Amino acid sequence: MASNRHLGRIISLQSLYEYEFRSKAGDATADIDHIVAKNITPYEKALGDTEFVYALSRGVVEKMESLDEDLTPLAPEWPISSIAAIDRNVLRIGLYELKYTGDSVPPKVAINEAVELAKAFGSENSSKFINGVLGTAFKQLGLSADDSAKNHHGKQEKSQDGDTTPGETPAPADQKEGK
Repeated sequence: MASNRHLGRIISLQSLYEYEFRSKAGDATADIDHIVAKNITPYEKALGDTEFVYALSRGVVEKMESLDEDLTPLAPEWPISSIAAIDRNVLRIGLYELKYTGDSVPPKVAINEAVELAKAFGSENSSKFINGVLGTAFKQLGLSADDSAKNHHGKQEKSQDGDTTPGETPAPADQKEGK
């Protein structure tokens, strides 16, 4: 069974994907709180802390433009608009957690959870692409695993399958030449 926060991130990803799709389609009624409320309902008991999902989803929506600007130089050969919508939203979640939730989510957990979302919902190479972009962001933000451990005094959130080692930025599978 998925951890509460991992499940929360799945619901947030689903909600952000729907929000972005509806917004781009011109749906003026697209509201992240309503979308999250609809998507969270079947999982409220298993989830427990529903505020995490609302806070993450609202935070990403509020900072979306800034997050996209920050992501652009991290994968310069892949303009944000050409990245698959799932990958784009996974990147936004991961970068948001790296930049704004360091007091409650260690950087390696933020990266690993984004990689796990990409493995579950992205294309074949999405997880490598996400890992590379967020690994670069991690380095550029000047964070280190030691700083993370010091700041959390042993209360680190556990990741799905352990630590992720940030790497290079490969092309997303659906963005490779010839596809």
